[in-house]
Amino acid sequence: MIISGSSLIPLEEIAAASPQAWFQAYLPGEPDRIDALIDRVAAAGIGTLLLTVDTATLPNRENNVRAGFSTPLRPGLRLAWQGISHPRWTTGTFLRTIARHGIPHFENSYATRGAPIISSNVTRDFGKRDHLNWGHLERIRKRWSGKLVVKGIMHPDDAARAAVTGADGVIVSNHGGRQLDGTASPLQVLPEIAARVGDSIAVMVDGGIRRGTDIMKALALGACFVFVGRPFLYAAAVAGLPGVLRAADILRTELHSNMALLGVTRVTDISADYITRA
Repeated sequence: MIISGSSLIPLEEIAAASPQAWFQAYLPGEPDRIDALIDRVAAAGIGTLLLTVDTATLPNRENNVRAGFSTPLRPGLRLAWQGISHPRWTTGTFLRTIARHGIPHFENSYATRGAPIISSNVTRDFGKRDHLNWGHLERIRKRWSGKLVVKGIMHPDDAARAAVTGADGVIVSNHGGRQLDGTASPLQVLPEIAARVGDSIAVMVDGGIRRGTDIMKALALGACFVFVGRPFLYAAAVAGLPGVLRAADILRTELHSNMALLGVTRVTDISADYITRA
């Protein structure tokens, strides 16, 4: 499990409950803030740092606008109605969170506590991500002694440079298709990236994984590991821990049945031989 740098629970609490979790950092191009956050993550006992490099700036996310989502959170009649019409979530999640933690803050953006989600300073608090460059990755590699993964790679040249800089792995990702509305899918660029650096570092992938066959396609195209994001978020929103366990069970069952239908008995045997290209 990867802890998001935008999560609302301190990374130390999550690491205590899940010692094997990774931490996903949204770092600005500000050396002092980078160093301080890296030291905090190391002090929490986290062994793998994941640097997100594909959110240098926030795009025009039209789906967020249509859904009424904003940062900072702006209470209004629409939000109030959603709370009234979903009493289970309001009492079980919203009110319980307020009672336990107060107004949620962005806890893990930096070494110190971030702004509350309703603060007008939230956007400014995210820092100057557009200043992040390869020199910062070199600095991080020198300071961080654990595993280092770079997420948001969509080109073989970038994957190769990450490997040369000392990354232990890359995650091929277009950030859920929420950055560039005309970008390629991770599966389209995965084979070339895997062919370029797959023998030297771990090549992983995320984005659009919804079924067991999606997992198989990614593995067949060169990924050594496949991450799933939104399905687990949806499951957690609907039913909490039981929902997450159920979602994992659905994916596992589909993966095993699909392997059986292809005559594959081991995940490591899934290869490009099972891909039919258009």
